[in-house]
Amino acid sequence: MNRDTSKSLFDRAKQVIPGGVNSPVRAFRAVGGNPLFMQRAKGAYLFDEDGNRFIDMINSWGPMILGHANEVVEEAVKKALEGSPSFGAPTRREVEMAELVCSLVPSIEQVRMVNSGTEATMAAIRVARGYTGRDKIIKMEGCYHGHADSFLIAAGSGAMTFGVPDSPGVTKGVANDTLTAPFNNLAAVEKILDENKDNVAALILEPVVGNMGCVLPNENYLQGLRKLCTQHGVVLIFDEVMTGFRLSIGGAQQLFGVEPDMTTLGKIVGGGLPVGAYGGRKEIMNCVSPAGPVYQAGTLSGNPLAMAAGKALLTYLKENPSVYININQAGTSLAEGLRAQIKEFGIKASVNQIGSMFTLFFTDEHVADYDSAKKADTTVFGIYFQHMLEQGVYMAPSQFEAMFISNCIDKNITGDILSASYNALKSISK
Repeated sequence: MNRDTSKSLFDRAKQVIPGGVNSPVRAFRAVGGNPLFMQRAKGAYLFDEDGNRFIDMINSWGPMILGHANEVVEEAVKKALEGSPSFGAPTRREVEMAELVCSLVPSIEQVRMVNSGTEATMAAIRVARGYTGRDKIIKMEGCYHGHADSFLIAAGSGAMTFGVPDSPGVTKGVANDTLTAPFNNLAAVEKILDENKDNVAALILEPVVGNMGCVLPNENYLQGLRKLCTQHGVVLIFDEVMTGFRLSIGGAQQLFGVEPDMTTLGKIVGGGLPVGAYGGRKEIMNCVSPAGPVYQAGTLSGNPLAMAAGKALLTYLKENPSVYININQAGTSLAEGLRAQIKEFGIKASVNQIGSMFTLFFTDEHVADYDSAKKADTTVFGIYFQHMLEQGVYMAPSQFEAMFISNCIDKNITGDILSASYNALKSISK
């Protein structure tokens, strides 16, 4: 497979962009080799600058639920572009988009549009602190909520230990206000809340984790968090940037029947364009300026192109529930096929899957939290990744990322993916 053009572009990029990429995971450092530079995409396929074609298992990290260059979304964006890409003033589309989001997501009564998932989670934490008058937050080990300072905190020696900065530039003061607990461990959260009574403003988590690989909540875990947060007056925030509108039309909260106080959204809500949103109960959202004292603003918030794309996509999903049947069946078929291959070759691996999200972990231990995820063999994953890439399958270039499939993945493409995986695992097993 020729990758010369991508290599040349990467060499050029390293001279003018830190690390040669605008987001770290794209650099391929976790899997070896140089990143591929994409030129175009259509349906289930990506095409790079060297003319190679790949089955896309990332779909722009989630938003391309209908596949690339979908006509419904493209036509909506083209029509919006005719009116101008930005106004810096209110538009009808913002109102219609907010009404649509509020009608689809069970917990959202009011919503504020922003420009990214990071911006959404950052604002949600600020609003929760303003609403409660408290300073501390709880996050789960292994959950990623963007690159705001409050979220770049690693676990200490135990659930009760104050976090420490996980990135230079994050102050110890910020770390002291961020408490961490293992995912799927209710007892740890309860202990933190008891030890920090009336000091915790919010608890934020991905209801289904996508950033240490796909990790599902244990039975009654989300329900238990809901109960604890209610008891302690803590704002429960579901980060549904990945799961929102993907696991169901109402997100993970609809699927699991648990309503948070606030929800953050991104990815699908913009139909592939840069966008984010946060929303929740009116009582809380009325704290946001200009309705209340908590300040948050953005020149491009509610951008007409993003609103047009998001509205077109969400409307289509609302009117075509068969999309979820299709992508969930495809996800299950892939997971079952991978598990059968793992068993046949005796590979130390396991598969976590829910609907159209899944991860193949190279550990035979069930992955339920950050500690178990870290036991995966990243070297073997890198070898598997390169085998899959050579056979035309583009996966997430990290062991610790979820993969997302689109409605364009039919039985034939599923067969192609499993055939490539069979060859890759066969080679690894030798």
